[in-house]
Amino acid sequence: MATPEQWLAGARPRTLPAAVAPVLAGTGVAAYLDGSVWWKALLALLVAVALQVGVNYANDYSDGIRGTDADRVGPMRLVGSGAASAAEVKRAALLSFAVACLAGLVLAVSTSWWLVAIGAACVAAAWFYTGGTKPYGYHGLGEVMVFVFFGLVAVVGTTYVQTGTLPLAAWYAGAGVGALACAILVANNLRDVPTDREAGKRTLAVVLGDEQTRYLFAFLVVLAGIMLVGVVLQTSTWALVAFAFVIPVAPALRRVLEGTQGRALVPVLQDVGVAELVYATGIFLALVTA
Repeated sequence: MATPEQWLAGARPRTLPAAVAPVLAGTGVAAYLDGSVWWKALLALLVAVALQVGVNYANDYSDGIRGTDADRVGPMRLVGSGAASAAEVKRAALLSFAVACLAGLVLAVSTSWWLVAIGAACVAAAWFYTGGTKPYGYHGLGEVMVFVFFGLVAVVGTTYVQTGTLPLAAWYAGAGVGALACAILVANNLRDVPTDREAGKRTLAVVLGDEQTRYLFAFLVVLAGIMLVGVVLQTSTWALVAFAFVIPVAPALRRVLEGTQGRALVPVLQDVGVAELVYATGIFLALVTA
């Protein structure tokens, strides 16, 4: 039986900045428009965190039963390590999704019923990343879905439930946050290329190869900076403080472009996670106080 510490590790708390960041950015834009509704922001945060934990457990379950976690370089997986049964991890994933759905339903009732369809799409995207008979994460589409759901949908959706609008600033912020979230996944998949290729998991990193994947990582970091300029032009020059994300992302970019391999790429994931959180926090603080 897995210990509480192992369950916590299986939830992969270091990935939670990818859930918190879009809510901060979207709420910042809402506040700038004088439309922030804090209880809705908190519910959006609960939805995002529960979905992130759910997708982590779902990936643990799906990869575990396929055997692709048998020789894992990264964090411990519950099913792959034998610490918990597949059924237990599946229940944990479904419980997390249920929490996200309940919080999302409250937002839909208080905002617009069409958000139910968006919520259903988010849960489906989370599950079928590695779940089902043809998981899209095994066919090079993981980064696309992360950009859409953990970037655009999460940021713009957070702004919408608070303001009832879809401002251009939220789309810029969503694209920037999404780019950094994608960079985390790109670095993760770059680290796992040897084991993923052997297991038949065709991530985008496996398809592109080592060199092109490193260039993709650099492009995503630059894209985040370009999108931040868009946020500044649509809102306030104070949002320039979010360029502080360069401080934690610079060493990560250096490691990737220098050819760092395997377990040595783990700090890159951590650095980009911090960079994404700094990026979104900068937008939030600048626009709340503007």
